[in-house]
Amino acid sequence: MASTILNAPYTVPSVKGFDTQNYVGLRPISSLRFNSGRTAFSGHSQRLLVVRASEKYDGDVEKLEMSIEECEAAVVAGNVPEAPSVPPKPAAPFGTPVIQSLQLSRRPRRNRSSPALRASFQETSICPANFVYPLFIHEGQEDTPIGAMPGCYRLGWRHGLVEEVAKARDVGVNGIVLFPKVPDALKSPTGDEAYNDNGLVPRAIRLLKDKYPDLVIYTDVALDPYSSDGHDGIVREDGVIMNDETVHQLCKQAVSQARAGADVVSPSDMMDGRVGAIRAALDAEGFHHVSIMSYTAKYASSFYGPFREALDSNPRFGDKKTYQMNPANYREALVEGREDEAEGADILLVKPGLPYLDIIRLLRDQSPLPIAAYQVSGEYSMIKAGGVLKMIDEEKVMLESLMCLRRAGADIILTYFALQAARCLCGEKR
Repeated sequence: MASTILNAPYTVPSVKGFDTQNYVGLRPISSLRFNSGRTAFSGHSQRLLVVRASEKYDGDVEKLEMSIEECEAAVVAGNVPEAPSVPPKPAAPFGTPVIQSLQLSRRPRRNRSSPALRASFQETSICPANFVYPLFIHEGQEDTPIGAMPGCYRLGWRHGLVEEVAKARDVGVNGIVLFPKVPDALKSPTGDEAYNDNGLVPRAIRLLKDKYPDLVIYTDVALDPYSSDGHDGIVREDGVIMNDETVHQLCKQAVSQARAGADVVSPSDMMDGRVGAIRAALDAEGFHHVSIMSYTAKYASSFYGPFREALDSNPRFGDKKTYQMNPANYREALVEGREDEAEGADILLVKPGLPYLDIIRLLRDQSPLPIAAYQVSGEYSMIKAGGVLKMIDEEKVMLESLMCLRRAGADIILTYFALQAARCLCGEKR
């Protein structure tokens, strides 16, 4: 079997006034003529290359019945077995300058030259176990789409929630965090529904633990879903958020969630002293095993808009700048981190995620505790919108953004992409 390269006669004229010495593939000849079966170069004739499929190695290579000693003796005697020849050096494109190689002692590109080498030296990895899946729940039977968050739903706690958790577990995501859409009639200025043992969140926890005992359930500890004012704490008549009174309510909320079976309670309120108070309350009730993931550096960000639509939890007045952090501040995160660590936090969380990579790295470098990052609703929705408009490759940007959070120092990532990203990492089609 053979393949022969044939060309119709054609003459390439020489290029006048061109420096042929400094470019690959250019030679000082008057013309170049291609002939069928032979090639002429300035009067010299060479046979055209004929590429043959090797008859010798067609099919499986026959194994020679020789001992190790016989093989070694054959090599010593000069009878070296045949092996593929060294491949020729790849040719540069026509017209490439001929230069002297740079005298470099180190070429970092060597460690990036093949997929295998890149995988070998990859410093950061990501897997479904790094994800915590935020899920919105409500009292209804049907799953209701959230307009500002394509692909996300308010899930019916009896059926939709259980089905979504099953999908996540199938691809290795075994951690979730619950956020309730509470009926307006149950909201009050003091958020008492937050610690109702038969409320929406405790019921959902008990249901999930009954079906999936090894599921890791995180909960949100804050009053805003239960407050008629839409704030994370109790609001005084002059608009001031009352700190210590709010912490009292949060302690009761955390204990109620732990009683239902929560593995990790997560105060997101940003009240002073709440981590220590919640730790003491949990221990007093015998919940020494329940962890606290503190929202240590939660910024007063504009990236939360879609989330507040999902829970209908926008403040009825004002903003949250008196308790959430100023986006302009960096060192303040250290103050919050040290306080939370001293008060007994088990995990420190930064929110939002991608715009605050410097804060994630700061806490990673300063604390031995695990670091969590929350890729919030605004980050999610921007990537989704860019994908729909074909402005970006949604899947690639999604995975890159998650990898960046890990590279900055996050051990776990709360992300609405958890299921989609885990499927990609597992090789499933969306």
